[in-house]
Amino acid sequence: MKTLNDFNFENKKALIRVDFNVPLNENFEVTDATRIVSAKPTIIKILEDGGSCILMSHLGRPKGVQDQFSLRHIVKNVEDILGVEVKFVDACIGEKAETAAAKLQPGEILLLENLRFHKEEEAGDKAFAEKLSKLGDIYVNDAFGTAHRAHASTTIVAEFFPNNKCFGYLLAQEIESINKVLKDGEKPVLAVLGGAKVSSKITIIENILDAVDHLIIGGGMAFTFIKAQGGKIGNSICEDDKQELALEILKQAKAKNVQVHIPVDVIAADAFSNDANTQVVDIDAIPDGWEGVDAGPKSRKQFHDVVMECKTILWNGPLGVFEMESFAGGTIELGNSIAEATKNGAFSLVGGGDSVAAVKQFGFENKVSYVSTGGGAMLESLEGIVLPGIAAILE
Repeated sequence: MKTLNDFNFENKKALIRVDFNVPLNENFEVTDATRIVSAKPTIIKILEDGGSCILMSHLGRPKGVQDQFSLRHIVKNVEDILGVEVKFVDACIGEKAETAAAKLQPGEILLLENLRFHKEEEAGDKAFAEKLSKLGDIYVNDAFGTAHRAHASTTIVAEFFPNNKCFGYLLAQEIESINKVLKDGEKPVLAVLGGAKVSSKITIIENILDAVDHLIIGGGMAFTFIKAQGGKIGNSICEDDKQELALEILKQAKAKNVQVHIPVDVIAADAFSNDANTQVVDIDAIPDGWEGVDAGPKSRKQFHDVVMECKTILWNGPLGVFEMESFAGGTIELGNSIAEATKNGAFSLVGGGDSVAAVKQFGFENKVSYVSTGGGAMLESLEGIVLPGIAAILE
């Protein structure tokens, strides 16, 4: 696996695919700069070698050229975070971009305009990728958030750098973190899968059963498992057409000696509202008209004990409707347990949109080993898919 450390960038122009698809408010101010901060180590290493950086990214889902999606809006943020002046060119291919790249001196940074202003980017167009390739000497992919897309700038452009392509530090760290869970994690290995639907996690469960010793199934998807086993779940969310599959998963887990932990009690509410009446009930005896919205006290204790005995932990998905303050307790307590296990030497990886949101919201970001920067890319990696953006560098 070639990384930045395999190259000296002195007098070289690095063409870097970053993921600067950051959220902006109505005044075009960046509201979460995590992705820019994550790219900093790669950029600084290249500059310190005596090279220059040409940064390419997309922003949002523009339909053609739309000013609100211009990357010029984030130049100031990027400069503040990197501590280096950032030049901007309102093109990413063609004469304008080529001239700006050619003028770039060692130690300088150029940010190109939004790649998705061209439909060829998402189409994975080879001619477009070739035009991008003219801008740099070495191609660096550091955009895990888009590594699952075979776009021109994430995958196809690598073909034009047969011997001069590598992973940036961020992407390398993402790959290592996933491998730590799926391939070389210290045992016992635990996966915590939450969220609403079994259907969105089936392939992940099937792929990780060979790697884990314990599996905690929480959140809304737990009710499909409970109902499949004959429990009464009241008005709780359930995928009726996935009940047989749930039983099959339990059977597979048993055959592979994986211990499955499903909540034993829940906080049930009489309405899907922060102000609803609540009661603690056994998960398989939820009264009609009530729905499970969070893990109950016995379940939290049980999950804490499992977390504390594991050395490698993957957390993907919340244990309840954490967006509502009244039903965030189970997710917060799980976060506390994982933070404690991490402090005691366990490796913990958090990935997938909702769990990352929860970790940030409740301040666990620096209390776990690694928080993945890619939602869809992370999920596909856990499903065992080799992402096109990663395969392009390995080829």
